[in-house]
Formats: sequence, structure tokens, C-alpha cells
Amino acid sequence: MGELAVVAESVVDALTTLLGQRPSVLLAAALALVAVLWSVSWRWTRTVVTIAHEGGHALTAVLAGRGLTGIRLHPDTSGLTVSTGAPAGPGLVFTFLGGYPAPSLLGLGGALLVAADQAQAMIWIALGLLVATLILVRNLFGIVAVVGTGGLVAAVAWWGTPGLQDGFAAALSWFLVFGGLRAVRELQRGRRRGLRGASDVEMLARLTRVPAGMWAGLFWLIAGVAVIGTAWLLLGVR
Repeated sequence: MGELAVVAESVVDALTTLLGQRPSVLLAAALALVAVLWSVSWRWTRTVVTIAHEGGHALTAVLAGRGLTGIRLHPDTSGLTVSTGAPAGPGLVFTFLGGYPAPSLLGLGGALLVAADQAQAMIWIALGLLVATLILVRNLFGIVAVVGTGGLVAAVAWWGTPGLQDGFAAALSWFLVFGGLRAVRELQRGRRRGLRGASDVEMLARLTRVPAGMWAGLFWLIAGVAVIGTAWLLLGVR
């Protein structure tokens, strides 16, 4: 009991210090966590994670030398990126590999910029990526989703005060890493329920003969490291 009391006191002291030094970052983390954990808000905000996911597929396809036909985003928050090229091989493997880690890595990259006092740069980069994604979208719902997300980011970029931009950039970073983690969890739950078929990990397993569970484990690892890294960057007391 004595050791537990010491640990609890240390946690309280750390939170008190953080509240004193980084209240906006903690508020951003709390809002992002609610948006991801509350099923009602998650149904509305998950499309942002899907945009990042499909953008990851598109980027890795281009980097792997594949042709890119377009991106489709659906009202059920699913998405599809269509590329052209060899029906097997490293290029297609990298394309399927690029989806699930993308939100987490984007969130971690955003946290790096926020920690370096470059929140405005992070917001403009996010807006640029959304514009690039919009060019590739091939269905009406996808256009509306990307334009709506981009409109919010653009409004903060143009009219937001420095304080609002800092808070927004931190919240977006938190949301992407939390959302990336939940997306991997949903993938794993779907596999446990027998909903397999054409998921990214199943396609990777077919292409590489590496079990789908190992690919899912890799996605878990990336998502978890991104959350820890973001917390270290944004909550580290300096």
C-alpha cells in the first residue's frame, strides 16, 4: 500500500506540473481521446483517419513506381485506393503496407512540428496533403469529406490566432495517433469475428506468405510507438 501511495502521489505531481505548464496540450489530448473513444463522435470523425489511410496507400504506390487511378471514400468510413502495375511484387506490398501506419506516422510528424513550435507549418502541410488527396478522389462523398476537412484546416490556418493554431495542431496530432491505434484495433476485432477477405493484412499475407497476424502485429507496434512518441514530444516537461 505504501508503494502504491508513492506511485499515486508521483502521478498526481506529474499531472499537476503538466496542467501548469501545458494546459492546452492536455486539453487537446483529452478532446482527441473523447473524439476517438466515444462511438458517436468516432462515426463522424473516423473519415479523417480514412483519408490519411488512403493517402498512405496512394503515396506508397507512387513511391513504389505504380500508377495511381484514384481514391474513393465511402459513407461507412471505408475507403479504396486503386493503383495500376504488376499484380504482385514489392511495389504492391509497399502499397498495401502504407495504409494503416499512415495516420499514426502523420500524427507523430505533426507532434514533432508542434514540439518545435512550428504548429502553423504543420497546419499548412496538412492542408497541402488534403489538396493533393482531393485531386485523386473519384466519388462525390469523398470530395465532400476532403473539402469539409480541408475547409476546417484552412479556416484555422488563415484566421486562427497563434494560440488556436497551437491547440488545433496538437489536437490533430493526438487525434491521428489515437485514431490510428483504434483503426488497428478495429482491424483486429474484425479478423477475430471472421471478417477477413480483402483487408490489408490478408492481402499482404497472400503477397508475401507472411501470416496476416504478423502484419497486424506490425501495425499495432507502429501505432503504439506513435502514441508513446507523441506523448513524449507534447507532454515532456522541459
